[in-house]
Amino acid sequence: MAEAQRNIGLLLEYDGSAFQGWQIQAAGRTVQGELARALGVLIGESVCPTGSGRTDAGTHALGQVANFRTGSAMPLERIRRGLNGLLPPDLAVRAVVSVPMDFHARYSACSKRYRYRIRRGKAAMERQHVWSVFEPLDIDAMRLAAASMPGSHGFAAFCKQDPVPSSFICRVSDAGLTEQGPEIVFEIQADRFLRHMVRILTGTLVEVGCGRRPVDDVAQLLSSGERRLAGPTAPARGLCLLHVHYPPETGLYQTIGTPDRAGASAQRFPG
Repeated sequence: MAEAQRNIGLLLEYDGSAFQGWQIQAAGRTVQGELARALGVLIGESVCPTGSGRTDAGTHALGQVANFRTGSAMPLERIRRGLNGLLPPDLAVRAVVSVPMDFHARYSACSKRYRYRIRRGKAAMERQHVWSVFEPLDIDAMRLAAASMPGSHGFAAFCKQDPVPSSFICRVSDAGLTEQGPEIVFEIQADRFLRHMVRILTGTLVEVGCGRRPVDDVAQLLSSGERRLAGPTAPARGLCLLHVHYPPETGLYQTIGTPDRAGASAQRFPG
């Protein structure tokens, strides 16, 4: 590989249905693996792109961010078009930009926003993107339960602890639910997320909505930290990484308009 002269940022979207998650594995198709393969063909270098974070098998993304260093002088627009020509249909590059050499897609991020879609009843066309729940759901109770999430809390009760993370503390800046036709949409933004955190929070909220646990259970679980007392892990297919936020000084990622809980706002990479 030639000496790295540029650090390149990528804005990605993908349908995670047929992926074994983001990270390259010994067996199975991954987003990182497909991207690395396409980059090798396009720029003739062996590079392994760094993502803003791992997504589980079956989880989707509208605003995943990755970066890689390269000695190639290939124009940015040619990289975007070339990658999209080489990548499979379920993975697309939305934008390509030059970023500072010290930029790191994961460690430079200051927050992420996720969306989880719950479908009341059976879904056919959207079956790989929603969790179908067949019991009546009380969205007002779910909203009251979610109201205890914002702030800095230990989320030990709402994560997979194998391996045990270095810290259970996450600072949630926003969490709420909206109704969109037959769907209940849960969105949450935080400075960091633990493994399966959004999926376990969703599973717990659904149990609140079904009346199987009281509204104040989420607050009590945040205090107790007992994973065995929380709800089930919701299926990965309903989860989507909406966007990743970086400090303004990076000049990398901007959101046009104000994000709302009804969905991701328009986004762009400047450049």
